[in-house]
Amino acid sequence: MWSSISFRPYRALLVLALSSALCGSGMGALAASTSPAAASPTTLSSASEIRLDAVVEAVRQATLSSQVPGAIVTLNVKAGDTVRAGQALMQIDARAAQQQVVGSNAQLEAAQVAQRVAASELERQKQLFQKQYISQAALDRAQAQWDSAQAQVQAVQAQTQVAKTQTGFFVIQAPFSGVVSDVPVTLGDMAMPGRPLLVMHDPSALRISASVPQALLGGLASRLQAVRYEVQGQSAAVQASPQVQLLPTVDASTHTAQLRIALPAGVRGVSPGMFARVWIPSDKPDPGSSHAPVFVPVRAIVQRGEMSGVYVLDAQGQARLRQVRLGPVQGPLVEVLSGVRPGEQVVTDPTRLAPQR
Repeated sequence: MWSSISFRPYRALLVLALSSALCGSGMGALAASTSPAAASPTTLSSASEIRLDAVVEAVRQATLSSQVPGAIVTLNVKAGDTVRAGQALMQIDARAAQQQVVGSNAQLEAAQVAQRVAASELERQKQLFQKQYISQAALDRAQAQWDSAQAQVQAVQAQTQVAKTQTGFFVIQAPFSGVVSDVPVTLGDMAMPGRPLLVMHDPSALRISASVPQALLGGLASRLQAVRYEVQGQSAAVQASPQVQLLPTVDASTHTAQLRIALPAGVRGVSPGMFARVWIPSDKPDPGSSHAPVFVPVRAIVQRGEMSGVYVLDAQGQARLRQVRLGPVQGPLVEVLSGVRPGEQVVTDPTRLAPQR
């Protein structure tokens, strides 16, 4: 009929072990007592978990910049646009580069003409050498001139190819399909190597990233399946993910390791930068709280306008309504953040309470 609440799960009688600091919170009885004769018991549980602040981020996110300087002459996208891989996003003034291509092509034609002249001269020298009109040294000089002309053609060809390749740097293309997050430049701005021109991400692959303190890493790798998360404002229930990754390195400056939780593909209403929470299993107390999380059935909560409360059994065995502060909902259970004291008994089914005579 009544249930005590403790940190040992899977018992019908458990003891609420909240911080004793909550005892003096000033939350007294808010309603007249009633008889518990008809209240039904239920199994409650409490698990030792640590809550961490986290952030949503894109698995693929790129900040695009130019490899060459120049003024932006064409801007084809704006923030929020969906783009495909290889699509031209903006163009930088490439007139000088195009002139370099023209000059390289002219140099290549001149080198090819010189090569043809050297080839003809080598052929004549070979014929004269066969008739013994010239010496071996003269034939060797003709051969060297042809080799030099051929090498010059290859060098100019490489320069021409470089000039043509550089003209492609003046067009900024999307490296993958995604959404444009930010365009911090406008038409006429000067693009410089390293200056951010556009930021984009792939919304089909998102994850939650949290920093886990070094003190909480012990044994966490073997309990990743128990990690839960919540994206604030997107879901009323804390969820679990089958894809949880704990990076094997610890940051030397913050002494934290990165925990990554993959979000379901195609999740709606979630964007990079959103605030999230992560709960990790631990045998250590929550650094932001002096107690482990305690859960009660959602049906035990009584709403009186904007107030949330539960019926608590007092020293005389009467149930009195007390205000509580609620946390996240996990299926049929809800976390109680404050409003109860250690060792108190809570009515788990207040709808079956019989009024006191």
